[in-house]
Amino acid sequence: MKVSPSLLPLLRSPLQGELLALLLLHPEREYAITELANDFGASPSTVLREIGRLTEAGILADRKVGRNRLVTARTDTPLYRPLSDLMSVTFGPVPVLAEALAGLAGVRQAFIYGSWAARYNGEPGPPPADVDVLVVGDPDADELFDLAEEASRRLRREVNTHRLSPEAWASPSADPFLTSVRERPLIPLDLNRETP
Repeated sequence: MKVSPSLLPLLRSPLQGELLALLLLHPEREYAITELANDFGASPSTVLREIGRLTEAGILADRKVGRNRLVTARTDTPLYRPLSDLMSVTFGPVPVLAEALAGLAGVRQAFIYGSWAARYNGEPGPPPADVDVLVVGDPDADELFDLAEEASRRLRREVNTHRLSPEAWASPSADPFLTSVRERPLIPLDLNRETP
């Protein structure tokens, strides 16, 4: 279940894209080079080279703690916001969840709502800790749960799904949950996208 990012032609490699996405979309954390190498199935020397290039470019910051080299996103530069927006659009919740849900039987529509949708639409604030997804249709509950767990691992953020029947979604409702979802930003997920 790997996304073929549209931004990839602009990057040196898929690894560079994955590293940038992880670090820029999780600026609150520092990562050890060995941790990154293990996560992406790459050698520590390959990860170190990519991190070195990104650090020299002023996109990342690093420091040594004992024998470990820790790296994090630099949020104090003019590059941070536009690059993190590009990484979110290319490697973030929208493409990952669209790809995953496109292959699940019974899903008619799906939307990201809540804080992620608000950030995606330009509302200021830190990256949310979780991603809320509204699934319209009748997919198997166990399969939807498994899909959300896999997406959580890929995004390194909890993915919460809420399943709703097409009839309930199409009907006007005084339900506080539906009212709240409908009044706030919604990001529709393209379930017809081609998978590589």
